[in-house]
Amino acid sequence: MFSNPAAITFIGYLIAMLGVGFFAYYYTRNYADYILGGRSLGGIVTALSVGASDMSGWLLMGVPGSVFLLGISQSWIAIGLTVGAWINWCLVAPRLRIYTEKARNSLTLPDYFTQRFEDKNHYLRITAAVVILIFFTIYCASGVVAGARLFENTFDMPYQTALIVGAVVTIAYVFIGGFLAVSWTDCIQAAIMCVALIVTPIAVMIDAGGLVAATEEVRKISPDMVDILHGQTLVGIISLLAWGLGYFGQPHILVRFMAIRSIRLVPRARRVGTMWMIFCLAGAIFVGFFGAAYFALHPDLAAPVHANNERVFIILTSLLFNPWIAGLLMSAILAAVMSTLSCQLLVCSSTLTEDFYRTFVRPQASQRELIWFGRSMVLAISILAIWLASDPDSLVFSLVSYAWAGFGAAFGPVILISLWWKRMTRNGALAGMITGAITVLVWNHFAWFGLYEILPGFILASLAIVIVSLMDKEPQAAIIERHDLVVEVVKGRLSEASNS
Repeated sequence: MFSNPAAITFIGYLIAMLGVGFFAYYYTRNYADYILGGRSLGGIVTALSVGASDMSGWLLMGVPGSVFLLGISQSWIAIGLTVGAWINWCLVAPRLRIYTEKARNSLTLPDYFTQRFEDKNHYLRITAAVVILIFFTIYCASGVVAGARLFENTFDMPYQTALIVGAVVTIAYVFIGGFLAVSWTDCIQAAIMCVALIVTPIAVMIDAGGLVAATEEVRKISPDMVDILHGQTLVGIISLLAWGLGYFGQPHILVRFMAIRSIRLVPRARRVGTMWMIFCLAGAIFVGFFGAAYFALHPDLAAPVHANNERVFIILTSLLFNPWIAGLLMSAILAAVMSTLSCQLLVCSSTLTEDFYRTFVRPQASQRELIWFGRSMVLAISILAIWLASDPDSLVFSLVSYAWAGFGAAFGPVILISLWWKRMTRNGALAGMITGAITVLVWNHFAWFGLYEILPGFILASLAIVIVSLMDKEPQAAIIERHDLVVEVVKGRLSEASNS
């Protein structure tokens, strides 16, 4: 292994991530620092952390693989995600940052729901926390599997060994450094992913004879591969674009909005984050597209890719680059996996610590006690994720495909409407959360009309919120006054930011 340049590059990368974790440790002085970084993130760090925590190994393996196999008609999902992310920055980020601060310094999404609606019975907190723990435990297990597969394929390790190696480093820097470690490592990982997805498609295109020649080669494979509408129906396109709705309800993304130092930084962060997404998603699409041309010109090298189309990025980097450069570029896959897994571990840990332990078990717990309980929860969830991941063929991983829809439908309408409509009530929020989650589960099972379950889930949840809220009595005067205060603060600070 240690004679392999790729292995040495990977080990160097892992050591660097651990170093960031230890560095973050010295800036973690209290519990709020551990789970939210003391609301101190700069605009660029927030933007890149949002992107990296969002995009998992799917970005570097799934997207290139599907485009390699079927052509650019698979890019609709990238369009939906980019538009959804931009709207999320515009509508949610500023208000959520201020609202969570004004609502008794809410540190988690369940905490925000509780304080926003003055839910003394904690129905919203418990419901939201259970949804987060169920979906994110599965997500974490999936991330551990993805990391294990990368080590297994790259270094010829047994799966069980790769499972442990791939998980330990991520667990370590989250355990040590908390939110700051996760955010700073996300920033580094986002940069690696972006560079890899710019350099690789350019190199493949040049090797395939340039843009025109490569496109013609793909056209020879099948004219359908250059047709963005090939194989797509109106329902199919709507379903793919609907992925963008998921952003409004993803806890690991929303918590970054809560942690930004000031909403005056939001416009800059939005521009950086959107450009990062455009470069990365376009790069992933072009890796698959130009990769099809490359392997059409070199059929003798194509067998591994035809056996597993999701390995197109790995195979191309190993063929076209110096082993040291290839190792660095393949680290982008590890970066994508680790960035997503790390923030999911932290969200689960903070939910268990803030929304169960601190609320129901130890309300008077010291800052030190809360930090160490949070660290122990990172370890506990990691052990559970590794156990679930020990069988990579387990049916539990089929749930990951609709976890995005589950969060988007259960939380998205609640977050969006609660930030913009002061008439919304606690019962309306509860109805929306439950309706969204149940709709996703039922719709996924029956697969009606071939429509992605997030769209009906989002619509029905929104209707449930509005109908139940209007049937309910109006919110207390204090709740409405706080909402109006948030609106005024956001308007004032964004106006200052635009004038500066």
